[in-house]
Amino acid sequence: MESIREIFPFHGGVHPPEMKELSNRTPIVNGPLPKRLVIPLQQSIGNPAKAVVAVGDLVLKGQTIAVDDGNLSVAVHAPTSGKVVAIDAQQVAHPSGLAEWCITIETDGRDEWIARDKFDWQGALARGDGKAIRDYLQDMGVVGLGGAVFPSHLKLAGREALETLIINGAECEPYITCDDRLMRERAIEIVAGISIVRKLLNAKEVLIGIEDNKMEAVAALREALSNCGFAAEVVVVPTLYPSGGAKQLIKLLTNKEVPSGVRSTDMGVQCFNVATIYTIYAALELAEPVISRVVTLTGAVSKAGNVDALIGTPIDDLLVFAGVQTSPNCIYGGPMMGFTLPSTKVGLTKAGNCIIAMDEQHFPEKAREMPCIRCGECAVACPQELQPMDLYWFSRSKNFGKAQEWNLFDCIECGACAYVCPSSIQLVDYYRFAKSEIWDAERAKKSADLARERHEFKQFREEREKEEKAARLAAKAAPKPAAAATAASSSDEASADDKAAKIKAAMERAAAKKAAEGAAAAPPASPNSEAKIPNFVSPEKAAKIKESMEKRAAEKAALEALTPEERAARDAERAAKIEAAKAAAAAKKAAAEHTGVENAAEAQALPELAGDTPVAEKPAIDPDKAAKIRAAMAAAAAKKAAKEGGAPAATAEEPVEPALVEAATEAEKPAIDPEKAAKIRAAMAAAAAKKAAKEGGVSTVVGEVLVEPAVSELAAEVAKPAIDPEKAAKIREAMAAAAAKKAAKQAAQDEDKA
Repeated sequence: MESIREIFPFHGGVHPPEMKELSNRTPIVNGPLPKRLVIPLQQSIGNPAKAVVAVGDLVLKGQTIAVDDGNLSVAVHAPTSGKVVAIDAQQVAHPSGLAEWCITIETDGRDEWIARDKFDWQGALARGDGKAIRDYLQDMGVVGLGGAVFPSHLKLAGREALETLIINGAECEPYITCDDRLMRERAIEIVAGISIVRKLLNAKEVLIGIEDNKMEAVAALREALSNCGFAAEVVVVPTLYPSGGAKQLIKLLTNKEVPSGVRSTDMGVQCFNVATIYTIYAALELAEPVISRVVTLTGAVSKAGNVDALIGTPIDDLLVFAGVQTSPNCIYGGPMMGFTLPSTKVGLTKAGNCIIAMDEQHFPEKAREMPCIRCGECAVACPQELQPMDLYWFSRSKNFGKAQEWNLFDCIECGACAYVCPSSIQLVDYYRFAKSEIWDAERAKKSADLARERHEFKQFREEREKEEKAARLAAKAAPKPAAAATAASSSDEASADDKAAKIKAAMERAAAKKAAEGAAAAPPASPNSEAKIPNFVSPEKAAKIKESMEKRAAEKAALEALTPEERAARDAERAAKIEAAKAAAAAKKAAAEHTGVENAAEAQALPELAGDTPVAEKPAIDPDKAAKIRAAMAAAAAKKAAKEGGAPAATAEEPVEPALVEAATEAEKPAIDPEKAAKIRAAMAAAAAKKAAKEGGVSTVVGEVLVEPAVSELAAEVAKPAIDPEKAAKIREAMAAAAAKKAAKQAAQDEDKA
């Protein structure tokens, strides 16, 4: 039954030669299985997928080889079984000719499927879990196959019941017939897919729009809908390019115009391509990801038709399959919205619905671009009711802000304006250039805004930390409230008194302990002081130590007995003595520098050598001491002369013979205790005997010699006897007592802290 629905024409549009009869006469056939598949990771309008396989991995047909990267992205799957041989940047089917990341699979010819488990979408729908269904479709790589490759799961996220679901079967662009053959041959599967989408969106009505040059497809869908179980209508629309645009088809079928910046769902309408509907059915009912698509091979080929080709199949292989011997220039897509391929070695993508081999007859060389004459034909043909000539000037002059004001992004790049332009200006190329520049500027602005936000947040954080630190310091420096002010009740006062009593008791214990320690450490003035002197010290030395300790104790007691005034007078006297000593030392040093005498004592003893500078503050030197100094100097000079040649030397007073040197030296040496000298000689004899025994057993007798005091002390140390066991036991007892005392002291300190 024919439709009686009213059609609402849209503005503009063109009707170029259809050229559909070249490829719509033969059924769809399976495409070739190439040796290699080059699969781009950018298979949607959003972010490229992220590879999850590595070079050398073996994969099966339908296996996930790249997962989605965000919501505006879909997964990518292996179109057949084989081995991953490369993951690198290769040239892809894009007008820029730039390289993008691709996965290259070397096929094994077995075409072996991965294990497939059907997803229970009906159960999820009954539970109201629409998100699970959408996530599954995203994982299956479902995108719009009409050319825009927009992720389909995003279009199924409706919150409210949909008024109208439109299925786009117009296929308005010349040469392309893949959707026509798909509706003819797989109408039942398409209707099943429509039923699924209708349930997911809870659509009230379903309209299928098909141009009047595809009556076989209209008949096939009407027959499939006769037993579908839901209300749907096939509406035949006039053949006019671009009636297949979403906004144009919505206008044709519902008379609703979607304004700029408004989504069609906001007006209760959603639109899907028939090929997209088929892939939704295959994913949910057959568990088949999008690994192939129907593509039209037409133009200058010997076997034009439609091929169900694997994603990633090189265009060269498809052209050979269509009977082309040499690779010609090809258009990827239709002649209106497609672009010339940079190379025929690139792989097929999900957006590739048509490949046209160009010939000179149907695709002559483009005429040279002429200046715009502002004829207005482009504005008449524009289906979006824009002003293409103004957008051209803004884009060419890089006045992108003005181009945006004139709704540049409402342009669907249908190419109708360029088709009717008498100056052969490729207007769409300028619009694409302007859009890309604006997108780049927006990305740069977003990056700059993000950097500025980070910088501002850093400054805010630093200021906040400074304020917090200042507040903490102020809180520490603030005076603590008085005890009286903090006491708010009798119970608080009682607790404060209790605490004060505890503190006072602890302070008294500490003071008593400190007094006891001081008394124990003070040198005893009684016979008890002998207990502090080790018993292995000689009686003479012990007596001297005891006398020194008593003297020190007496001095300390006398100092403590002084009044503050007496102490101040004593300190002043001591300070005066120190200053006098410093002045005397300075005068002595000045005299030595003035006379050139190195020995300051000599300069003081010989005033006549000090020049004319009197030193009044120096005390007189004892004559005996001066004589001794002169004798020592004469002896040193005589000794030096004897070394140099035996000549006698003279001082400033009198000559000194070398023979007097020894006498002066002997006079200066202190007498040694005979008992001590005997011990020293015995120790030296023992050491000599020991050395002789080591060298060869020859004994040496040490006679009566005079030993210097330093040698005497060394020998005394050598001759010290070992400590007897009784003395060692006493030493250990003393050390144990000291350790116990230290432990008791530490325990008392811990008690005070508690």
